[in-house]
Amino acid sequence: MKKEMEIKPEKIAGQWPGELSMFSWKELVTAIPTPMFVVTGWKSNGKENACLQSWATFVSDSGEFICILGWVSKGGHMYHSLKETGCCVLNFPSSDIYEKCHSTISNNQFEADEIMASGLTAEKAVAVNAPRIAECFLNIECEFLWEQQNFTNSGNTVVALKAVHISMDSDHYDHNKLGRYGKTGYIYNANAPRNPDSGEAEQFSFGTIEKNM
Repeated sequence: MKKEMEIKPEKIAGQWPGELSMFSWKELVTAIPTPMFVVTGWKSNGKENACLQSWATFVSDSGEFICILGWVSKGGHMYHSLKETGCCVLNFPSSDIYEKCHSTISNNQFEADEIMASGLTAEKAVAVNAPRIAECFLNIECEFLWEQQNFTNSGNTVVALKAVHISMDSDHYDHNKLGRYGKTGYIYNANAPRNPDSGEAEQFSFGTIEKNM
């Protein structure tokens, strides 16, 4: 039997102050997974910026490969770096370095070299003026295309990026070795799924994809 939901179910409550103003209850109920990666660039003071990111999708159009970032805070370092430099790198970790990538959330002071502070290694990108993370198995170097405010007076914006250079570890593009999927491949964000009847909340977690065919 399906449950029809137009307004927030009565049992759904925020797990921390401000959660339901930052995230829609609809996201928490549907719990649709999205890929996780770290966006890197330069801050205006020349320090590395690193932001763990999800809420994104990737599309091909007219021969171009485009990343749509659906939730970028206009008050964050990542947004300002994109606007100032016009470029960034999307760095895809496997689960063995997830904790280091997650620590970029707390190592986000303006004066910090955020890649180094998180125990990761910065290396120079090939085609754009941004650092990339050496330990990540896939680096997509991107140029800024456009942005669109999510809705009137939103503090967040949708950003489109065009891939201009790709670097991928050979053991990951070989499915007979580490591959792109499974425990050594892409990781996905499952943002605190909620039960709309009981309000019970699962903890935030990340998962991987296993191919069935």
